Amino acid sequence: MASGRKQNQSDLERGRSNAEYYQLHSKAVDDLVNADVSNSPKVSKEELNRYRSRGGRFHVPDWLKAVFIKWWFSGAVCFFILWGLGAYITDQLDMLVVLAVALGIVTDLLENNLFRFYADPEGSNDRWMMFPQKKFATFFLNILYAALLLAFVFMIYNVINVLILGVTGESDSIPLGVGPILFGLFYMGVDLLFLGMKRLFARIVADARRKSGRL
Repeated sequence: MASGRKQNQSDLERGRSNAEYYQLHSKAVDDLVNADVSNSPKVSKEELNRYRSRGGRFHVPDWLKAVFIKWWFSGAVCFFILWGLGAYITDQLDMLVVLAVALGIVTDLLENNLFRFYADPEGSNDRWMMFPQKKFATFFLNILYAALLLAFVFMIYNVINVLILGVTGESDSIPLGVGPILFGLFYMGVDLLFLGMKRLFARIVADARRKSGRL
């Protein structure tokens, strides 16, 4: 009799334990299904990055992506506009205007939007854009900025050609012509130089404001 009572009590405790087990797991499932931004705990970005897949161990640095994008787009504009329309636009000034407009449009509509697209977190690629704000006025500002960069690029070409001609003594030829690869490198380099000057100036202004606030 006593052994039967103990057996019934053991079965009762086992059943209660199983019920609590399934109740606990069903609650966990309900919490998971009903989870959203409002009722989920905040997790730091560092913690999320631990579980985020990076597509393998090889990771391309952001600066290398920016360099390649700037070089490729400017080289492509040189290929399609300067080389493609060179036979139709014979005046050099007209060609420079068309080239500046094309470079500004490509920068505003393609290059900068690509930087915004893969930025993680949002705004992390603003340092690679002279005008990171997406406004109507930036369309024209990027064209003017492209004209400025283009002027410096052709100054570089002129300086290199003058130096080469000075060494060789020739005067009836242009030793270094404009090609997409080298043009893209020059344009990208001048662009990065101006972006670095912009960041340096912003840092100087921020430091001056911080010091003036302390005084």
